Amino acid sequence: MSVRVYIGNLPRDIEQAELDAVFAEAGEVSAKLVTDRKTGKSRGFAFATVASDELADALIERFNGTEVQGSTLKLEKAQPRERDNEGGNNRRRNGGGGNDNRRSGKSAPRVISSGPEGFQPDPRWAQELEKLKELLAAQTVS
Repeated sequence: MSVRVYIGNLPRDIEQAELDAVFAEAGEVSAKLVTDRKTGKSRGFAFATVASDELADALIERFNGTEVQGSTLKLEKAQPRERDNEGGNNRRRNGGGGNDNRRSGKSAPRVISSGPEGFQPDPRWAQELEKLKELLAAQTVS
């Protein structure tokens, strides 16, 4: 069974080839640099995949605290990912990512498209919207 290791605090200007060179001496380590979709630059972290827990522990022991291009690396076993109930997005188990509404269980009002002629409000907010429309109409008439 393979184990993923989080590699944090990477320099922003590191490239995949440089990351591979850092972990080349560790043997069978597959490291994947996480990059920004728009710029293609490093986001400052990566994930390495090793064959076993023992190899993961050895990798962490060897490289945690190592300096690469002036940055001190932070390695730890990656948190397992699980499916989110809203939209099927993958999220880390410790609650990383997402907005505060998702964490609290509340959902933001949604606008449902009714085609090219316009939008219909979320039914949960329809009464509130009607009240606001009436208040606005009363202000413009006066």
